[in-house]
Amino acid sequence: MPLIRNGRFVADDWLRPVAGEALPWYGKLLLSRERLSHEGPALIEAGHTLGVEIANDTAPEGLEAWLPTLTLIAIGFPKSADGRGFTLAQRLRRMGYKGELRAVGHLIPDQYSFALSCGFDTVEISEALAARQPEKHWAAARQSMSLAYQASSVFQRNILSARWGPRDA
Repeated sequence: MPLIRNGRFVADDWLRPVAGEALPWYGKLLLSRERLSHEGPALIEAGHTLGVEIANDTAPEGLEAWLPTLTLIAIGFPKSADGRGFTLAQRLRRMGYKGELRAVGHLIPDQYSFALSCGFDTVEISEALAARQPEKHWAAARQSMSLAYQASSVFQRNILSARWGPRDA
């Protein structure tokens, strides 16, 4: 599945092990929440880098103990009209999560700037969507907004601060 970072399609170096499948001796593993709970501590001790894939209705407080350990949190978007993943990303960032946040599923280029402003670093889409919405669409979408309504880590200035401009003291 294509991975989009900074408006470009890039290679994904994370492995998604299938249940019952032998794990590689080392590497970046993207696990389900259940597998993280059961096998996470042993995998960290063995030297693996861990990420977790969660649904967009997951309570972020349940991941709080894992936040310093996880390098990637992938949040599912079952439909492009379901925005709960955006809220979840913002909540995880406010809780102090500094690793990569990935939106996975049904996102469209029109949502890309908003995803970035909510704290996402990458977006993973299906091959079918990538065929309909190639890299040039995502690159253009990344450049489409220079200001946002809300303050964020991506947009250094928001529309209100731009409107008021520099003030004399």
